[in-house]
Amino acid sequence: MPHESSLLQAMVVLLLAAVLVVPLAKRLQLGAVLGYLIAGVAIGPAALELIHNPENIAHFSEFGVVLLLFIIGLELSPKRLWLMRRAVFGVGLAQVALSGLLIGGVAYFSFDQPIRTAIVLGLGLALSSTAFGLQILAERKQLGSPHGRLAFAILLFQDIAAIPLIALVPLLSGNSGADGAETGTSVLRILLCIAAVVVGGRYLLRPVFRMVARTGLQDVSTATALLVVIGTAWLMDMAGVSMALGAFLAGLLLADSEYRHELESQIEPFKGLLLGLFFISVGMTADVHLLLQEPLTVLGLSALLMIIKLPVLALVGKTLGGLDRSSALKLGIVLAAGGEFAFVIFQIARQQQLFSAELHSMLILAITVSMALTPFLIILIAKVLQPKAQPQSVPPEYEEIESDQPRVVIVGMGRMGQIVARILRAQRVPFVALDLSVDTIELSRSIDSMPVFYGDPLRPEILRAVDADKAEYFVLAADDPETNIKITELVSRLYPHIKFIARARSRFHVHRLLELGATPIRETFHSSLEMSRIALMGLGLSEARAQARISRFQQHDEELLAQQHQVFNDREALLQSARDAHDELQALFDADVIEERGL
Repeated sequence: MPHESSLLQAMVVLLLAAVLVVPLAKRLQLGAVLGYLIAGVAIGPAALELIHNPENIAHFSEFGVVLLLFIIGLELSPKRLWLMRRAVFGVGLAQVALSGLLIGGVAYFSFDQPIRTAIVLGLGLALSSTAFGLQILAERKQLGSPHGRLAFAILLFQDIAAIPLIALVPLLSGNSGADGAETGTSVLRILLCIAAVVVGGRYLLRPVFRMVARTGLQDVSTATALLVVIGTAWLMDMAGVSMALGAFLAGLLLADSEYRHELESQIEPFKGLLLGLFFISVGMTADVHLLLQEPLTVLGLSALLMIIKLPVLALVGKTLGGLDRSSALKLGIVLAAGGEFAFVIFQIARQQQLFSAELHSMLILAITVSMALTPFLIILIAKVLQPKAQPQSVPPEYEEIESDQPRVVIVGMGRMGQIVARILRAQRVPFVALDLSVDTIELSRSIDSMPVFYGDPLRPEILRAVDADKAEYFVLAADDPETNIKITELVSRLYPHIKFIARARSRFHVHRLLELGATPIRETFHSSLEMSRIALMGLGLSEARAQARISRFQQHDEELLAQQHQVFNDREALLQSARDAHDELQALFDADVIEERGL
């Protein structure tokens, strides 16, 4: 019972730490990964000591990386991997080789490390974190960018390269029992396990998935997906190969399977949770006391690691990967930190007496700190590389406004503004339109010779140039709701007689526009009503009944909006109004059904 109690307590602590810290980190634009690391430090032995055995958590959390590699394999296929061979085996190999050579050289010549230790240091620190890098790229929606695709290829090579590196460490130590028979047996065992995974993936898994799919049981399908991943990882682990690579290989073999999307949907929730647990465990195992005792040494090692790797990554990205300077720099920052495979490699090196306990603790902490620094560097570089707004080259004829006393001024010639302009033109109503996009103006003029001009309606001289004082209506169709509100405030102050019809994105904007005396038009409201009408007809209602329901809803919602405008500054009253409206609408629909049945 005590063991079960401590396990439950650990689960509660881990989940609570993630729920409290990660949203705060994301709100501060630091990313979820740094939030998990901070949460791990906070609950670990170095701070609150809520978790006493982080090693147990770390061992379990490695499955997060395993599941990540399985999904990466699913998203590839042997054919796609072959197409990526230049980026994976060319750029990836160059990065690991150059980074390993430089880091190993610094360790050997500058820190007087033995040659074997320097080799392990160089190659281990040359690896980056797959989980960390891909998570950051996914959070920032950059996986499809040029540097995101190249980062994926480099990380893929590093994951493959981690296997021979793990096998290399005992050989370098001289404690591997150098007899050829044992080495040959080990290699044979690895080859047999890989063959078993390949044969099973090709010939056994598809019939199994077909049988499970026919049962229609979702929980059995989830269990089967987890069995494939965990079973493959276990088999490779028994052979002395990386569990993550085994999972990647299994995913790769199933990438062309008709069950690929089903597998991915089953694994994805577990992957996200366990990856978070992995980063929490990294934070828990960080020796914060060592950081406090020797801050300059730890920070110096972290900085040195990133200073060496970043230029190498940028160089191979630019010369071999074809990236521009900005993308190459982003690639370098994302992958400059150390990786999770370094933890595994250095732990083996510690066991094989290649590393002292102090050196091992210092390296693990330096890698963790380098991970923690990465989100800050990404935020910094995003601000530095943020393209400065270049003044648009505006043709002179676009700025020479010929108003001819318009009755309507249209602001914004996007999707909504163009429709209004076409209807007014067909009705021969004189109007003038303003926009700040040269491309939009050029398109509008080329299609139908629209009277569209370049100008900012928040500038009084532009308003005078379009003869705004003679207009009857301003149609505010700009994409940005705040822009429409500011224009309404300015124009109503300068020209009180003008009426406003304004595009509103939400009910909140509707209320703000109503306060200014404008007539708000909700941009998605009427299209949503039409979609609902078609859906109701498809579900069996006659056209007349479907239209009656939609008309009833529209009338009820417009009345509700008017009522809520009276209390929209009172959040509690607004919420209560929405709750009451739901019940009222349900009662109205029920009454309509009774009336239609003649009861």
